[in-house]
Amino acid sequence: MVAFEGWNDAGEAATGAVSTLKDLLGVTQIAEVDPELYFDYQFNRPTISTNDEGGRSIEWPDAVMYGPIAPGVEPVPLAEDAELAVSGTNAGNIYLLLGTEPSRSWKSFTAEILDSALAADISGVVFLGAMLADVPHTRPISIFVSSDNPEVRKELHIERSNYEGPIGILSVLAEAAEKVGIPTLSIWASVPHYVHNAPSPKAVLALIDKLEEIIDVVIPRGDLVSDAAEWERGIDALAADDDEMAAYIAQLEQARDTVDSPEASGEAIAQEFEQYLRKRGDGRDGRDGWADGRPGPEGPPRA
Repeated sequence: MVAFEGWNDAGEAATGAVSTLKDLLGVTQIAEVDPELYFDYQFNRPTISTNDEGGRSIEWPDAVMYGPIAPGVEPVPLAEDAELAVSGTNAGNIYLLLGTEPSRSWKSFTAEILDSALAADISGVVFLGAMLADVPHTRPISIFVSSDNPEVRKELHIERSNYEGPIGILSVLAEAAEKVGIPTLSIWASVPHYVHNAPSPKAVLALIDKLEEIIDVVIPRGDLVSDAAEWERGIDALAADDDEMAAYIAQLEQARDTVDSPEASGEAIAQEFEQYLRKRGDGRDGRDGWADGRPGPEGPPRA
C-alpha cells in the first residue's frame, strides 16, 4: 500500500488510510530514503516538536517502507487487542510505503523504491490517493478504482484511466512497477473541495472499505465511523450559518442524486477524476478552495 502527502492526498485521506494500517499491523521499518536527495526543504519544511519529557526534536520529510515482522504469518494479537488488529489470509503479507511526495529526482527516487520492493519480493502494489472534487459531504464518498494491468482489470472488473496530462509521483511509480513485472492498482477517493483544509475521516473510511474488499483482509475501523459522523455534523453546522454555502451544497446533492445515484457509476467517477487532474495541471497543490462562502477552484494517487 502506497500513499504520499501532498498533491495526491486531499483531506489527508490516503495517508490517513495507510497510517491506520501501520498502527494496526505488526510492521517494522525496512527501508528509508535519504531526505537530502529528494526534498526541497523550502517547499517541504522540517518540523520541530517537544516530547513528553520536554525534549525537542526535528522531523524531516521522508518516505519510509514498512514490512511485516514475520512475512507470510498472520499476526496473532493479544486477546484484549483482538478487535483492533488486521486479520485475514493476507494480513501477514502487507507492506506499506508512507511519506511525502519528493520535490526532485523522481527517477532516482522511483528506482530506489522499486529496488526495495523487489528485494522484499512484493507481488502487487496498491496506490491510494484522494482528490478535491465537486461532491457533497452528505453523500457516500465516491471511489474510483483503476489499473493499467490488463489481468488486474479482468480479475476485478475495473477500468483503465484514460487521463492524459500532468501527473504525480504515484503515476511514475506505477509505470515503473509495471515495467518490472509488479502489477498495480489505484484507488482514489473524492473529497468535497469546500472543506479542503480539514482532514476527512469519512474519505479515510471509504478507502479502507474498498481496500478491505480488494485485498481480502478485515480491517478494524476503530473510531473512524464516529469520527466520520462528527466530521459530517461539523460541516452541517458551518453550512447552517452560511446560506450561500448551504445552497451550494444543496446543488451538489441534487447533482449527485440525479446523475450518480447512491452508488456512483464508474464512468461518472472516472470523469470526475480526469476533470480534477486537468484542473490541477497548473501545478498548484490543491489547497485553494472554499473562501468567503464561495466555491473555489477544485483541487488529487497507490501497496
